[in-house]
Amino acid sequence: MFNKIKISEKILFVVLILAINTGFLFAQEAQEINEAGNKLLKQIDRNLSPESFESLRKIINIEPNGTKKEFVLFALKKGNDKMVTTFLAPKSEVGRSTLRLDENMWLYIPNVGKPMRITSLQSVIGGIFNNSDIMQLDYSAEYDVTEMTDDSEEKMLTLKAKTTTVAYDKLKMWVNIKYKTPSKIECYTASGMLIKTLNFKEIKDFGNGIIRPSVLETDSPLHKGYKAVMIYANIKPRKIDDEVFTLNFMGKIKDFRK
Repeated sequence: MFNKIKISEKILFVVLILAINTGFLFAQEAQEINEAGNKLLKQIDRNLSPESFESLRKIINIEPNGTKKEFVLFALKKGNDKMVTTFLAPKSEVGRSTLRLDENMWLYIPNVGKPMRITSLQSVIGGIFNNSDIMQLDYSAEYDVTEMTDDSEEKMLTLKAKTTTVAYDKLKMWVNIKYKTPSKIECYTASGMLIKTLNFKEIKDFGNGIIRPSVLETDSPLHKGYKAVMIYANIKPRKIDDEVFTLNFMGKIKDFRK
């Protein structure tokens, strides 16, 4: 009886050691994926845009009956936490501006006093693109890579939000291996519900080493029949003073367009 207990203890000890070693290997593998994935994600951010830049783009909201509404926006971004945009068209929207500082966002409307607070899931243009999409910061500033798989043509990254204030809790990002830019992103809630799909199309050379998709299309199972398209006319590096990204400057952003 005593010998049987001794043998059982030895077996239990061996199983425990194996479990610890297995857990250590899984943890080590997860850390390696996280480090490699986050390094790739930072490279994707820089391929999409310089750290400090200006851009001009058009957003088209498309309704199920084919009706379209177009907006033209001029944007300035600095670092991974500052972005400001201003509307150049349509005429009814000219002068309206948005400011994003980290996860804090504001909307400025001429002749309406001080800027108003807005949220990431709202939309200043009323379509599928929300404020977070319109004022997108670096992905690596908001997400960590938790999984990474690849085949001969694409890698697939699973991204988990670093905080609960981010618009999407989880992203699945398919990456074009040649250009190291997204080809498709699926956006999910914390419960795992698909909110929207972003499709990146038409690779374009914008100059200054920026080669990236020039068209971003989105649809959503929550908005059947509705679509939205974002078309980049230009993206170029630009040095920008921090004072541009303040509430007091929101009414002057259009003056910064060269």
